[in-house]
Amino acid sequence: MSLRLWDEHVVPRLTDLSLRGTEVGELREVACAGLTGRVLEIGFGSGLNVRWYPPEVTGVTAIEPSDAGWRLSERRRARSTLPVVRGGLDGQRLDLPAASHDSALVTFSLCTIPDPVRALREARRVVREGGRIHVLEHGLAPDESVRRWQRRLEPVQRAVAGGCHLTRDVPAMVAEAGWHVLETQQDYLPGPAASRPWTYGYRVLAD
Repeated sequence: MSLRLWDEHVVPRLTDLSLRGTEVGELREVACAGLTGRVLEIGFGSGLNVRWYPPEVTGVTAIEPSDAGWRLSERRRARSTLPVVRGGLDGQRLDLPAASHDSALVTFSLCTIPDPVRALREARRVVREGGRIHVLEHGLAPDESVRRWQRRLEPVQRAVAGGCHLTRDVPAMVAEAGWHVLETQQDYLPGPAASRPWTYGYRVLAD
């Protein structure tokens, strides 16, 4: 199988399987709490956040480059009464008016976007003044021993997981894009020590 076919057809399904568990679902619920109005979601994927949108959300503009991921989300979208429209393929270049959304959400997508700061700046443009962005990601660990493994494993991770990086500093990227970071929570997901290069997570709230 070619790398392109792998990225287009296999990676979205592997991502769906690996990120739909109970523990990650609990993190998604917390990350989605407080979203309001029209939400821009960059990296919609297979729609794993749909069940966690709070009642204050009135609609979602989904940015999703993968047709396979969008098809996987069909049943989740169909079960929801919330209108979800696919608003583009590339979070780095949003064909959306400025200040047209009330909130933004990014979960487990900044790791694969080639220029994540640019995508976060685009979200800053599209979200109205006073609106917030909610981010849930994995990234650079604080422990040097884990960082060394992240650096060693990152080339393989990028090759097999659609360009996914292990060493991105998520709060720093959010701040660099012009957002004011209000709150950051970070820790390893429960599990064996061998999984730590992949499971150091950040939840960031910014306006």
